[in-house]
Amino acid sequence: MVIRQILHYPDPRLRRVAEAVERVDDEIRALIDDLADTMYQAPGIGLAAPQINVAKRIIVIDTSSTKSELLVLVNPEIIDRQGEQTLEEGCLSVPGIYDTVTRAERIKVRALDRHGKLFELETSELLATCIQHEIDHLEGKLFVDYLSRLKQQRIRKKMQKQDRLAM
Repeated sequence: MVIRQILHYPDPRLRRVAEAVERVDDEIRALIDDLADTMYQAPGIGLAAPQINVAKRIIVIDTSSTKSELLVLVNPEIIDRQGEQTLEEGCLSVPGIYDTVTRAERIKVRALDRHGKLFELETSELLATCIQHEIDHLEGKLFVDYLSRLKQQRIRKKMQKQDRLAM
């Protein structure tokens, strides 16, 4: 079990676009395990590899109350979106900040699992929002990007102040 450091906004490394995983092998599975351990320790319900400074298209999610339903998505892509929903979101890379974001209510996603097997998943509500949020990280996008410029500036200043105080 390796707990990795989670990058915090406005770290520029969070803006990198992640690269596709060529092959799911033992090294990738070890990274998946590190992501899951880091997410559970934080605690959070989702984590993308770029958040731990690894520019790979891998996300882990567990929205269950028992934290026993780990969902692994390697090279995920949303192939269908329907409806709209607005939910409050937070992010392990923007700790302590929460705001509402509008996203698709239902999605269909295609990805590889931790063994490299292709699968599709149709989902809605919280899990759909979480998948969209984490896929944004793979594109170098954060949930704060959906907020007004004024809110973004306030959040940036708050996060920079928190980082200075933590030193």
